[in-house]
Amino acid sequence: MKESIAILCGGGPAPGINTVISSVAKTFLRAGYRVLGIHGGFKGLFEADPRVEEFSFIMADRIHHQGGSALQMSRFKPQNEDFSVKVFVENNVKLLVTIGGDDTASTANRISEYLKKNNVDIKNIHVPKTIDNDLPLPEGIPTFGYQSAKNEGVRIASTVYEDARTSGNWFVVTGMGREAGHLAFGIGAACQYPMIIVPEMFNKTRITFEKIINMIISAIIKRKLIDVDYGVVMISEGVFHFVTDAEIKSTGINFTFDAHGHPELGNVSKAHIFNLLLQRKLKKLGLKVKSRPVELGYEIRSSDPIAFDLMYCRQLGIGVKKLFDEGHTGCMVMTTHTDEIKPLFLSEVAGDDGKVKTRLLNMDSDKVKTIMNEGMQYLDEEDYNEAKQYVDNPEEFDFRKILDW
Repeated sequence: MKESIAILCGGGPAPGINTVISSVAKTFLRAGYRVLGIHGGFKGLFEADPRVEEFSFIMADRIHHQGGSALQMSRFKPQNEDFSVKVFVENNVKLLVTIGGDDTASTANRISEYLKKNNVDIKNIHVPKTIDNDLPLPEGIPTFGYQSAKNEGVRIASTVYEDARTSGNWFVVTGMGREAGHLAFGIGAACQYPMIIVPEMFNKTRITFEKIINMIISAIIKRKLIDVDYGVVMISEGVFHFVTDAEIKSTGINFTFDAHGHPELGNVSKAHIFNLLLQRKLKKLGLKVKSRPVELGYEIRSSDPIAFDLMYCRQLGIGVKKLFDEGHTGCMVMTTHTDEIKPLFLSEVAGDDGKVKTRLLNMDSDKVKTIMNEGMQYLDEEDYNEAKQYVDNPEEFDFRKILDW
């Protein structure tokens, strides 16, 4: 039987997925392999009737520039008892290519170990994907999809800033990001937002809703002092990962809860929550400021890849074949600063618990320091006297004191 490879996508969409699929498929088709696409992620792979689609060169060529994913994706995480050798044996699969985040990579490794124990020798190579940019690649090397998602986010976020200026309102924008603030920071900084709030800023104090709201008000008052009555704040949704369930419940906002009693945050707009809390505090302070919530996330995940990701994803796709030919397995494909294709083994980036470490926004970098110190607007000690026309205790809204910086 002709040898084949299987391609599978896990997690959520990111611009450039189709470019990776296209490049992997074309490269292996040229080498004489059959190329099989698995629909439905790991769930589709291990169903009784697996959802498999064979790629032709024309199909691979057609999807190269498209956003979204030609292979349906899934966040399903199979247990060991879900594993099966069926697809691999019936199709003489020699390589499993997974496209996704750290969970997808870890699951692929578990599958590889399972197959080995069942005398099925298959290599697995992972292509790291996330718009969050939080996988532990070398400093300065982005995950694919991040630059395109940021570009689309800036396009949308810029219109929000223009709306704020036109209407004399404030907007509370939340941006995607599980635990890291790369995307929110990148969009907010590019759009000259006067306040950007990401989890990494709270490196000396605990994250609370009160501190976040006070930081927003700090920017509002600072802008008032320079006769600007509008603005936009960007908040990374990642801050929710560090706020306790008790504090979330104390907001009085109606949540649905999962089987373990945790609020299901995916069912409610984070921007709505922050805007509601902001309005409560503004009313308490007697400040008349109109604000509106904007959730920024799903709109940017399936956008068409920009030139950067088109080239980058093509490199990664072709790089899969290079690593395969070199005999590598159980690794991620990556590029260096000199565009060299190299393997990055999970053992090199995993913590003591075996989980892949999250790459956080580097608060000590010159880029971040410049934006935080010069590109944002907030109250500090020299503003106290003038700010008393708006609040009795300006120190409560001193940006650096809120963060214990």
